[in-house]
Amino acid sequence: MIWYTGDIHGQVRRVREGILRYDVQPGDTVVVLGDLGLNYHGNARDRRRKTEMEQIAKNAGVSFFCIHGNHDMRPWHVPTMRETERYGGRGWVEDAYPHIFFARDGEVFSLEGRQCIVCGGAYSVDKNWRVRMGWTWFDDEQPSQEIKRDVEAALERLGWKVDTVLTHTCPIKFTPTEAMFPGLDQSKIDKTTEQWLDTIEDRLDYNHWFCGHWHINKHAGKLHFLMENYETIE
Repeated sequence: MIWYTGDIHGQVRRVREGILRYDVQPGDTVVVLGDLGLNYHGNARDRRRKTEMEQIAKNAGVSFFCIHGNHDMRPWHVPTMRETERYGGRGWVEDAYPHIFFARDGEVFSLEGRQCIVCGGAYSVDKNWRVRMGWTWFDDEQPSQEIKRDVEAALERLGWKVDTVLTHTCPIKFTPTEAMFPGLDQSKIDKTTEQWLDTIEDRLDYNHWFCGHWHINKHAGKLHFLMENYETIE
């Protein structure tokens, strides 16, 4: 079975609790929709968290399928990552943490027989604060033009029909305004990724769309926003 859940932000305890709460079974895959906080600091803190995640995977008999978030370093910047193929598509894994797979944006994967297109990344609304504090911010947090072309080319090959879309943020028409930070000047927020996803959503024939980023659990039509909740497709 495939389970979908939202941002972790390094809180590995929530993963353990979620697997128990939702009775995730050995052999299941848990899709995390970005902002894992496992490739964030680039130091021993990341390694400790990944060690914990790997142990959870081994104990529960599950695997993690991870989407890129705006609070995640791109996998190719992590020296110990190697490219590999799983679920019918390409991504990255580290030999020390073989149960944690980081999916490549623009790839099409097969999860329980369902074709899924992946595109992570988003704009960090806390960018200025993070930079001011000297905290980590990634200038390649949003999908590049190359990634967007890869996504569109993959969908073209599929005839613009796919079962499931896995992204970090959402098409702009579905923006959950109730989850916006109060007092934040929205005119200064870069919404180009959400606007581009809107053009994808307009053309695409799909059954399910899962995203994280907004720290909310909500359904809007075929779109599922996830944070703490775990969901699966019956």
